[in-house]
Amino acid sequence: MASVAPAAPPAASPEALPAGPPVWRSTLNRVVALCLAELQKLRHDRSELYTRAIQPALWLLIFGETFTRLRAIPTGNIPYIDYLAPGILAQSTLFMAIFYGIQIIWERDVGLLTKLLVTPTPRAALIAGKAFAAGLRALSQVIVVLLLSALLRVALTWNPLKLLGTVAAVLLGAAFFATVSMTIAGLARSRERLMGIGQAITMPLFFASNALYPVAVMPIWLRALSTGNPLSYEVDALRGMLLGTPSHLLLDFGVLLAALAAGITAAATLLPRLAR
Repeated sequence: MASVAPAAPPAASPEALPAGPPVWRSTLNRVVALCLAELQKLRHDRSELYTRAIQPALWLLIFGETFTRLRAIPTGNIPYIDYLAPGILAQSTLFMAIFYGIQIIWERDVGLLTKLLVTPTPRAALIAGKAFAAGLRALSQVIVVLLLSALLRVALTWNPLKLLGTVAAVLLGAAFFATVSMTIAGLARSRERLMGIGQAITMPLFFASNALYPVAVMPIWLRALSTGNPLSYEVDALRGMLLGTPSHLLLDFGVLLAALAAGITAAATLLPRLAR
């Protein structure tokens, strides 16, 4: 008697298969994981946070106090040191983020970047994770400037919602300038070149913004540069929230978000070139 082959189990219907997480959620999880991995490095070396606190202290104590006494820059009814504090906050986060690309070049040199690129994580998620890690590092400057402002009796707000908005503006601004640094890393491909380019563009970005003086006192050509400078929009948002001066918060945050998206796209496009 011929044996009868056992029937094959019925194929599972598509409805019976467990649905995986949405693409946006898995990408977000990877961004958060990369961001936390970057921040873990601070546990081993916190010297950067301490040394970065010196610069805003010098600007506020020396430059701010001196120009407040001179009354050389018109700031209306606001004392100059009050006007300066949000600008120095934006400047210090710029200086922290603009050299962040050195770290990704170091990862290339030790072979870590190649391993990251062969994982399923999208390149944009890799860049975003590193950019937001730089932004979280820059939040230390918010604490430094607020403490110094309290000691110098600078009239900044302590409204929790406005302080939360300040954190968001600093996070977006620092993340954008970190993507600029990583884009430069993809073009320069060496620490020395990145350092040279970073030093060449940092001060022009700072002085071609409204961090030190109002836009109204700028020459026309400098106003045009300030209009295209994302740092100006970060400073405008910070002044509006910390000092209550007239600002354009929707425009400011819109520009910062658009600039960050463009920076992530540019840096992600150049990432494979850096790994070669």
